Amino acid sequence: FASFNDGFAPPERQRRVAGGGCPAGAEVRPLGVSGGQAIRRAVGQRRPAMTLVEQTAAEEHIPGGRPPSPPSGALPVGARRPRLWIRGGVAGLVSGALGLGVGEMVAGIDHDLLSPVIGVGNKAIDLVPVPLKTFAISTFGRNDKKALVIGMLVAIAVFAFVVGVGAMRRRAIGYAGLVVFGGLGVAAAVSGRTGTAVDAVPSLVAMAVAMVTLDVLGRAARRQPASSRASASDAAPRPDRRRFLGLTIAAGAAAAAAGVVGRKLQSSTSAVADRARRVVPKPAKPLAAAPAGVGAEGLDAVTPFFTLNSAFYRIDTALVVPRIDASTWSMSVKGMVDKPRSFSYDDLLTRTLVERDITLTCVSNEVGGQLMGNARWVGVPLRELLEETGMQPDATQVVGRSVDGWTSGFPTATVLDGRDALVALAMNGEALPFAHGYPARLIVPGLYGYVSATKWLSSIELTTLEAFDAYWVPRGYSKEAPIKMASRIDVPRGLATVPPGRIAVAGIAWAQRTGIAKVELQIDGGTWVEADLADEQSIDTWRQWHYAWEATPGRHEIAVRSTDKNGQLQVEKRTAPLPNGATGWHSIIVFVSNP
Repeated sequence: FASFNDGFAPPERQRRVAGGGCPAGAEVRPLGVSGGQAIRRAVGQRRPAMTLVEQTAAEEHIPGGRPPSPPSGALPVGARRPRLWIRGGVAGLVSGALGLGVGEMVAGIDHDLLSPVIGVGNKAIDLVPVPLKTFAISTFGRNDKKALVIGMLVAIAVFAFVVGVGAMRRRAIGYAGLVVFGGLGVAAAVSGRTGTAVDAVPSLVAMAVAMVTLDVLGRAARRQPASSRASASDAAPRPDRRRFLGLTIAAGAAAAAAGVVGRKLQSSTSAVADRARRVVPKPAKPLAAAPAGVGAEGLDAVTPFFTLNSAFYRIDTALVVPRIDASTWSMSVKGMVDKPRSFSYDDLLTRTLVERDITLTCVSNEVGGQLMGNARWVGVPLRELLEETGMQPDATQVVGRSVDGWTSGFPTATVLDGRDALVALAMNGEALPFAHGYPARLIVPGLYGYVSATKWLSSIELTTLEAFDAYWVPRGYSKEAPIKMASRIDVPRGLATVPPGRIAVAGIAWAQRTGIAKVELQIDGGTWVEADLADEQSIDTWRQWHYAWEATPGRHEIAVRSTDKNGQLQVEKRTAPLPNGATGWHSIIVFVSNP
C-alpha cells in the first residue's frame, strides 16, 4: 500500500498493488521510491520514460514519483485524468478575480481609497517612460486609459493562471505568487501621490481573499468523489469534477458580483446627484452668441467652432475620473500669500462670474492632431482670488493641485498680464462634467494644459519657479509652455478620394494671445495661395478657414501654414511634442478620381 498526503491532497488514500507481476517469494514493500525500485528489480524491468501527463498523475497518487508500468493494453494513468495544470490555472484565475472584486468593494467603502487595479494603474502612469506615454496618447488618443486597464487585466489574468498552475505542484508557490500580487498593490497604494498606510487595506484584503480561495479550489481540484476513493482499480480514480466545477462557478459569480458592487460604491451616487442639481449662475456680463461668421460657412464636415462636452478631448493621469461631491468640497489658496483662505463651491458661485471663449490644447497634440477643443467657460477670475489673499511680490509661480495629487505650474505673470485666467465652474452652459474637472478647474489661455489646466482642483499655491517643479517637469517637459501657432486641414481627410472639380479645403488655425492674420495653402509644392478666414471671435480661440480648390484627377499633396498678427510665420520644421509642443506644417495626400 502507498499513502500520499501533501498540502492540497485529500486524506490519506490507499492503492492496492495488482497485476500479478511479482514472482513467488518476492518481497512486497510500500510503493515509494525504494518500493518501486524493489519491484523493478524483482521483475527484471527497466523503468520506462514517462510523459509529463503520466508524471503529473503519478505525483498525485504515489509518494516519490512513478507508478509501475500499466498492464499491456491499459491506458496510461495520465490519460484517464484531466490535466492538473488546467485545473490549477483556472483556480488561480478565479482566485485572483475574486480577490480583485473584494478589493474593489473595500475601496468603495471610503472614496479616498484606491482599488488594487487603480492603485497599480496610477503608479504605472507615474513610472512609465515619457516616450511610452507619448506613444500611448498618439496611438489610443482619448482611449489611452482604457487601453492601460485592459492591458493590466490581461497581465493579471496571465499571472494568476501561472500562480494557480504552480500551486498544484507546491502550495508555497501559490502563496508566494499571491504575496507578490498583493505586495505590488500595497506598494503602489502607499507610494502614490496621496498615499498613506490606510491605502494598503484594499490590496491586503484582496491578497487574503485570493489566498483562501486558491487553497479551497486547489483542494477541490485534487479531491476524489467517495465512490472513487472506495474502489480498487489499476487506473487512478478521477477527481471530483462536479465539486471543483461548482466551487469554481460560485467563486467566479462572487467575483463578478463583488466587482459590480465595488464599482457602484466608487461611483459616488451622491456626487452624481449633487452635480445634477447644480445650476451655475449666469455671469454679470454674458457673452453674445457666437456669430455665424466664425464658422466656415456651408462646410458641415469642418470642425465646429464650439466643441461638444462629450467630444472634448480628455488627456490626464487619472485612471478613474474623480467624482467629487461639491457640497463637501473646498479649494484653498495658500503659500506665498498674506491671508490664506479656503473657498467652498457656494462661495465661488456667489461671486461675480465671467464668461469667456477659450481654446485648450494638449502638449501631446501632434501636427494635425485632434487633442484640442474650444468651449465657452464660466468662472471666477483667478487674479481676483490671488489679490484677495494678498499675493506676495516674490511669488513667481502659481501651482494648481488636483484631488489626486497631480500638479501644474505656471508663472504668476500670466495671471497679471490681462489674460482671462479662470477658476472655471461651467463649460458650454452646464456645470463642468466630471471628466473635465467638476467641481472646479483652472483655465489659462495661451498655455498648454500640462502647465495650467488642473482639473478637480483642491488647492492653489503661490511659490517660486525655482522652488517647485510640477508633475511633468521632472519627466522631461519644459517648465514654461506657451501654446505654439499651428494650423490644420480638416476637409478633406487625408488619403480620401474625392471627385474632380471644385473641392472645399477647410480647417482651423490658432495663435493664442496674438491671433491669426493669414492662412495659406500649397498644392503639390506650387505657389502658396491665401485661404479665406472666418470671423475672429477672440485671440484666445481657434479660427476657421476655407479655400475652393479646382481638383484635377490624380494624387495630390496639400499643405497649410499660418501667420499671426505680428507677422510671424508658423514654424515649418517638424518636431515632436516633447518637451514643449510640436511644430511643423500639416499636409495631407488626396486622391482625385477620374470623371
